[in-house]
Amino acid sequence: MCPLQTSGSEIMDSRLETLKEAKRSLEKGGIEPNDREELIALLGILISAIDKAGGNEEDEELSLSLASSLVSSQALLSLLKQQSAELDALRKLSLNLTSSLDMPTVLDAIVQEAMRLVNNTRAVHIFLYRNQVLEFGAALKSDGSTTLFSVPRQDGLTYAVARGEKTIVVEDMKSHPIYQNAPSSWEGSIIGIPLKMNKQVVGVMNLSRSIAGGFTSSELRLLNLLADQAAVAISNASLHQQISRKAYSDTVTGLPNRRALDERLEKELQMSRRSGQSFAIIMMDLDGFKAVNDTYGHTLGDQVLRVFFNYMAQGMRTTDFLARYGGDELTLIMSQTNLASAVLVGEKITEKMKKFFFKAPDDKRITLGISGGIAVYPTHGHTAAELLRAADEALYRAKRHERGRFLEAKGEPGALPTPFRFP
Repeated sequence: MCPLQTSGSEIMDSRLETLKEAKRSLEKGGIEPNDREELIALLGILISAIDKAGGNEEDEELSLSLASSLVSSQALLSLLKQQSAELDALRKLSLNLTSSLDMPTVLDAIVQEAMRLVNNTRAVHIFLYRNQVLEFGAALKSDGSTTLFSVPRQDGLTYAVARGEKTIVVEDMKSHPIYQNAPSSWEGSIIGIPLKMNKQVVGVMNLSRSIAGGFTSSELRLLNLLADQAAVAISNASLHQQISRKAYSDTVTGLPNRRALDERLEKELQMSRRSGQSFAIIMMDLDGFKAVNDTYGHTLGDQVLRVFFNYMAQGMRTTDFLARYGGDELTLIMSQTNLASAVLVGEKITEKMKKFFFKAPDDKRITLGISGGIAVYPTHGHTAAELLRAADEALYRAKRHERGRFLEAKGEPGALPTPFRFP
């Protein structure tokens, strides 16, 4: 038997069908939209030309050759454009995310970059992952607002990404099991990406769109590039926070130290100058602490300070700032506080002091007294140095003449100091 032969027309039909299939594939996606539309149009022209060739093999071969070259050249051009765009995006990401070690600044940069990389983005959220708990980091919505969109659910997407350490793509919230108990208003698509540093999840980035559907391979690559850079930036900022915290903390008590106090005082001054509101400073010193060191030694003395200072920090307003000034001295800064309010705080401190005791190794109860000086901006000073000096002078007078009480700093030159006596 003779082997089956394939006619030239059958070969052409086969090639023509291959071109048509390529056209159909292009219509489904795969390369950049603009390039795809241009290529589909040119393929259509060539396919039409082959159809009209009417069996002229030379014309058909030429058209097929042109079509083949067109497809390969255009696909390569599209790939090069895409890779170039991704490299440029990576360069910008590196510059933007490594330009600061301040955590809020870093997180804001991440959500801004994510919003820029993916079209039709509705919102981007960053959550930090510490001790198996998600904490809100930053958010950005398409309208420019930065408020938190929702708190992560224990059985929701964000915790699933953090615990599973893998990206989760939800093409349609309406039909995905993970959103079966979510509010009915939640719709569209969303992707959750773990931010991993040294194989450890340090955060989760969520990006949602109002439209349903998957993310393109190009979008996924860009988001993964961003996630890698974001994890590094967050880790660096976190390390910087830890180092800064140590630099601004007292090694004995854990409270803010003198350096932190000075910086906070400058911030209070700036805010008060802008708002026109006063703030108060109370400098305090323990009465009878020297006897503790003389009797039990400095090691136990440090323990007493640590317990007492942290006891004093309990129950303060979140806007108040308590720091160790040095030795057994404390300084309290109270935002938006006038003299009358500072006096009331002094009364509470006095009452609180009566309840404090420390049990020594010999089972004796160590009790201490406290004296203080009050200064208020701008009555007693217009600079940090003036306010500290005024409060310290009032504290010195209290220690020397009115021990166990809080005295107001001296006012205008020549004015008599006003003592405040607390029962």
